[in-house]
Amino acid sequence: MKFLLSIMVLLYAIKASAQMDTVSTTHFSIEGRVKEKVDFDITKIQSYSTKTIDSVVILNHLKQRKHAIKNITGILLKDVLNKAVIDAENPKALSEYYIECIATDNYKIVFSWNELFNTETGNNVLIITEKDGKSDVGSDDGIAIITSTDFATGRRYLKNLKQVLIKRVN
Repeated sequence: MKFLLSIMVLLYAIKASAQMDTVSTTHFSIEGRVKEKVDFDITKIQSYSTKTIDSVVILNHLKQRKHAIKNITGILLKDVLNKAVIDAENPKALSEYYIECIATDNYKIVFSWNELFNTETGNNVLIITEKDGKSDVGSDDGIAIITSTDFATGRRYLKNLKQVLIKRVN
């Protein structure tokens, strides 16, 4: 009985600790293989073109429905990334670069440079600014990213973005 009680207390403590690690974000930085670090504040969203998506069903890795997000408005991640100058010796080298997006809880999602800038996927990776017709700025999700065309949409649905790292494959 004491063992069971100890396990329950431990699990509760872990859950509480995990919840405290989540910090709602309003800005992020673009760093790594760039000529100069770029800071992005969510208040700058008005300077970007927006894209609207009717709805996205969030599916886990088993493609089981978790929930749906409706009436989504956002700005393309690649438009924000265009503010950073990648430190590449020539355009051909960009095929060796990838983008790592990191949340405050250290959850990470990855895109290749070609995936964002050379395929239709890049036109479907949104930094969410509105959900259900309401501003997402200042919500518990902070700055969130969704890839609406992924088969398992939950795998690259990142909340509370804190940093974008531009890296090169070794």
